[in-house]
This record gives sequence, C-alpha cells and structure tokens, in this order.
Amino acid sequence: MSRRYDSRTTIFSPEGRLYQVEYAIEAISHAAAAIGILTREGVVLVGEQKNTNKLLEAFHSEKMYQIDQHVCCAVAGITADANTLVEHCREAAQDHTFRFQEPIPIEHLVQILCDHKQSYTQFGGLRPYGVSFLFAGFDVQYGFQLYMSGPSGNYGGWKASAIGGNSPTAMSLLRQEYRDDLTLEEAKGLALKVLAKTMDTTTLTNNKNIDPTLPPKAPPPGS
Repeated sequence: MSRRYDSRTTIFSPEGRLYQVEYAIEAISHAAAAIGILTREGVVLVGEQKNTNKLLEAFHSEKMYQIDQHVCCAVAGITADANTLVEHCREAAQDHTFRFQEPIPIEHLVQILCDHKQSYTQFGGLRPYGVSFLFAGFDVQYGFQLYMSGPSGNYGGWKASAIGGNSPTAMSLLRQEYRDDLTLEEAKGLALKVLAKTMDTTTLTNNKNIDPTLPPKAPPPGS
C-alpha cells in the first residue's frame, strides 16, 4: 500500500503519513550526532565529525556553521542540503539587518527557514531536505536560545536536544542529567559525556574532530 504514496510529497497515505518526510528523517538518523545544551551563561553545541575514509586528506563535511555574529547552528544529515539551507539563513539574516538595522531575532530566523523547508512538502517534483538543525544564539528579547528543526518544517525551543545517529539514546541521557542550574562548564562536560555514549567508540580523540561550543575556530597557520 505504501508504494502508492511514498514517491509523492503532496499526498497523505491513508494512515495520515508523508513517507518522503519519514525517509528524510531516516537519512538523518544515519548521520553523525550533534548535541545542544542551553544554560543561563550560554549555549553549548557539540558535534561528531566522522572521517569514513583514511585516504581523505582533510574533512570536507562541515558540522558547525556560523549564520551571523549572534547565531550559529549544528547540522545532521545530507551536507549538500545543509549548505543550501545555511546560505538561505545567512541571506535572511543579512536582509533583516539591512532593512531594520538590528540583528535578526533567533526565532524569526528559524521560522523563515522552517517555512522554506515546509514548502518543499507542498509542491510536486520536490523532496524534503534531508537535514536537521540545532540553532544556538542570543538576542536582546529572550537572551540565549536553543532551537531544533526537522525536515518537515517543525521547530521548537529546547533546553537540551540531540539530532543525528543514536539521538533517542542521547535524549534519554539528557533528560536524566540535565539541570536548570547547569553552568557553562558543566554543560560542556555533559555534552561530551552524552556524545561519547552515542558514538561507536567510548574514547573521544582528535580523529573524531569534536567541535565544542560556538562558533568553531579555524586552526592556526601551519598546524
């Protein structure tokens, strides 16, 4: 029965499901994990960057992106889709700054992105973007914020969240150990602890290229 509906993004199945969106979510579940934790002092983003081939000279798949001076994101899923959506976010942020002479509010930026992603489930000949986002940023109205967005265009504000591989396990650990009074340093330790539990190995090394907090710094020349 599902074969009649799984190739169409604009038609619900009799069970009320959009199979193409579910396939996109499944693709994200095979990607490297990313974890975000919100504290009163800031937001911590941690991501695992996998090197699947030792012949590669360097990592060409970004995990963290800076959208504007006050907001960045971590991604899990198809890198090509992430690059396209990140550019869309950057253009929206710069357009808002040009029009109103102030940084774009974090939730407004996330809503613009989610409206764009949701439109790809409304028209024929398109497919949902196979990528999830964790947005971390600061604005004067609500302070530090953490948002998670999926392929369907839904989003929500979170105190702690995880996307990518083994995200249910990571979310379970975060629910057990997250506290509202976490300091920034404690949040970093918790994020790395949860990431280690969701990875294939139990030891974090520089080969995994862990990128804590935001935004990532470029390596010094000659390193």
